[in-house]
Amino acid sequence: MENRKGDYNAHCLILPYPIQGHINPMLQFAKRLRHKRIKITLAVTKFLFNTMQEFPDFVSMETISDGFDEGGRAHAGSLDEYLERFSLIGAKTLMELLEKLKNLDCAIDCIIFDPFLSWGFEVAKKSGLLGALFFTQSCAVDNIYYHVYTGKLKLPLSDSEIVIPGLPPLEPKDMPSVIYIHESHPAALKMLVNQVKHLGEADWTFVNSFYELEQEVIDSMAKFSSVKTIGPTIPSMYIDKQLQDDKEYGLSVFKPIADACKKWLDERTPHSVIYVSFGSLAELGLEQMEELAKGLIASNKYFLWVVRASEESKLPKNYAEESSEIGLIVSWCPQLEVLAHDAVGCFITHCGWNSTLEALSLGVLMVAMPCWTDQSTNAKFVNDVWKTGIRTRPDENGIVRNTEIVRCVELVMDRDEGKEIRRNAIKWKEMAREAVDKGGSSDTNIDEFVSALMNPPI
Repeated sequence: MENRKGDYNAHCLILPYPIQGHINPMLQFAKRLRHKRIKITLAVTKFLFNTMQEFPDFVSMETISDGFDEGGRAHAGSLDEYLERFSLIGAKTLMELLEKLKNLDCAIDCIIFDPFLSWGFEVAKKSGLLGALFFTQSCAVDNIYYHVYTGKLKLPLSDSEIVIPGLPPLEPKDMPSVIYIHESHPAALKMLVNQVKHLGEADWTFVNSFYELEQEVIDSMAKFSSVKTIGPTIPSMYIDKQLQDDKEYGLSVFKPIADACKKWLDERTPHSVIYVSFGSLAELGLEQMEELAKGLIASNKYFLWVVRASEESKLPKNYAEESSEIGLIVSWCPQLEVLAHDAVGCFITHCGWNSTLEALSLGVLMVAMPCWTDQSTNAKFVNDVWKTGIRTRPDENGIVRNTEIVRCVELVMDRDEGKEIRRNAIKWKEMAREAVDKGGSSDTNIDEFVSALMNPPI
């Protein structure tokens, strides 16, 4: 390969869906590639670029348009409208970006695209480039969506037990919510199922997971796609310490309250704090919020609760002040720093895939309160397969009551069952580290990709 990129062996363009939970895993993968002398350009929408709180310093930043430069997804009438316009305008502006970079003597070799933006693959092929899928959810969930996409799993679900190769037997409630609650979110279902469209076609298929965590499903999926795990995509200093300057994800849409969280945690004894967060998107109903608030007080333990500004109005009146002796409520926090802190005893989580992997990688016990999409499947694996936490049991109205929250917290933090869960958590933490460390399963997959980029087929 000619040396048009200076000290770099190849040049990859990262094309994420414009939400923080999808961008950060792709950025972490980019850091690993950058460490192996691959130049990285991150292409984000103009709207997202203008709202970012932090900018990654290890990539070149470029923008494309989703057709809603002033307001992003919120300015579209529906998800269908947003995705349709993004497909048209995004593909056009991406082609223009590729041409611009080529003219600057900085041509792209491979587009690594979020499967929510499947048109990224079509642009790659039209431009004569390699196209690599990057899934930001588990292999298990990708496999479920593949079976729906190919018609092997019929909707609506009619059986009380669902059997899919590579997966344990699943009940309907263990499936992604858009599948088991029929026609609850038709536009989201369409987007989520269609993301597997290029499985088996793309030059590479990457998943933010690690082989040892999902060995059976990966081996099963090999019949229709060669899946390469490259995770967990956790900043290196929290896991394998190969990249000495890698402590942050590099992008944040929310401003974290870091100092106050650290100071508060430093004053607590080891394993004494319940950490509560439902990520950057999940929304709790008013009744569920009240039950959770009551449960945290009734647990009689310290708690650190992330309540986004948009959710604050759902808290019981004067709750922050009345619970201040045992609780700290913040609008956002540096989650990895919190999970890595000795004071944290368990994590009440929605089981979004990023949060699940972070907890697994840092050996933190989970109390799973899934909200929607893939979270119920992740919670099933946390409870029954990896056994690093317990899944809450909602009542007949779908509400997890305060007494159930207390039961689950006590089980993982105080009872003998919790000791076994902690042993499992430590085991998976070590296996996650080994996967990304030099010579591990994920590190080897990244090396193979880098080698292929450096020696492209003629």
